[in-house]
Parts: sequence; C-alpha cells; structure tokens
Amino acid sequence: MPRGAAAFYDLDGTLVRTNLVHAFLYNAKNQQGLLKSVFKTAGTFASLPLFMGADLYSRRLFNDVFFVRYKGESEDRLRYLADELFENAIRPSIFPGAYELIDKSKRLGLRQILVTGALDLTVRPLAKHLGIDDYVTNRLEFVDGAATGRLLPPVMAAATKASWMRIYAEKEDLNLSDCYAYSDSMSDLPMLSVVGHPTAVNPDFRLRGTARQHDWPILDLR
Repeated sequence: MPRGAAAFYDLDGTLVRTNLVHAFLYNAKNQQGLLKSVFKTAGTFASLPLFMGADLYSRRLFNDVFFVRYKGESEDRLRYLADELFENAIRPSIFPGAYELIDKSKRLGLRQILVTGALDLTVRPLAKHLGIDDYVTNRLEFVDGAATGRLLPPVMAAATKASWMRIYAEKEDLNLSDCYAYSDSMSDLPMLSVVGHPTAVNPDFRLRGTARQHDWPILDLR
C-alpha cells in the first residue's frame, strides 16, 4: 500500500503578512485598561530593534526574548480576542497566492499541515479558514489562568520543526521524500531540507540564495 504525502507550511511571512509581533500588538492595544494598553504597546515598539537582532542571531533566542512579554496576560482574555484578531488583522493579511497554492496542493491529494512558531490561539481560526488538516504551534504556559512568559515544549523553531515533521511522518505513515515544504526564512532550512520537494516562498535574501544554489522552486505569493 503506497504511503501518504503532505504539504508542510510555515506561516508568518509564508502564507500571511503578519507575524508574532503584529499579533502581540493587537492584543496589547485591546487590553482592558487604557494605561496598561498604552504601556504594552509603547514597550513593544521600543523593543523592536531587540527582537530583530535576536531573530537574526537565533530564532530560539528570539522566542526567549519575545514571549516573556506575555507574562501576566490572562488566558481567558487572549482566547476571547483570538477570533477578533483573526478577522481584523490576520485574515486581511493572507497573501493572495496562498489560497491558490493550498488549493493546488489539495488537488494533488496532499495532507495540509502548518508547522509554525505562532501561538495556537492565533493559528486555530486561520487553520479552519484555510482548510488545514493539522497543525503544530507554539503554546504559552499558563498557571492559574495567567501566562508565565514561557513556552511549553516542544518550542517550534529551526531544527525542532524538522524533528517534529520526521516524528509526525513516521506516526502518520507519510513518505517525506514525496512531501512538500514551504517557508520564507533561512531559519527554516532544516524544515525544507527534510522533504523531497522544498520550496522557498517570499524568501529572505539568504534563503533565496540557498534555493538558487540547490535549484529549489521560488514562489512569490504576495
């Protein structure tokens, strides 16, 4: 019996224009209490150079620096804002070509899977909208209904994505040589390298060069 195959997608920058910072800013601006909202928003803008530097050095370092900003946030409040965040910020930011890419992939009979460092609260309504079959995300740790500023393992970044894909493929009887992967970032090189059909989507400078070197397809979904 032939083994199955899947299409694995990164999210931020690949299928949507928004990223982790946009989602945090939306939640910050919609905090209960004007002073808290202003403080969170201003603090995030002031930290943008720090986030960019951490991300250039290591996606894992970025996660450590960024998600601590969620410390103290109410789980109920974040879940309440999730659908509103999707409708007002994320849905309008979906790249036009993303729908066509996913539709074509479905017609090939591929399982649709998101492998993303975005939060599960953000991804759930988006996955439903796009008709995604399965997804793995980052998840905030909550204690007594409040975020601790830490992520639950496994933290989805860089090589961890590839490791998760290998385990998932074995569990679901997928042949990775027949699978596809899509990402915009050089940090996802392990994720792209583990499948038989990697594709650079809206790639950053380094990934574009790598894709050309390996003769990988390059797509622009914007």
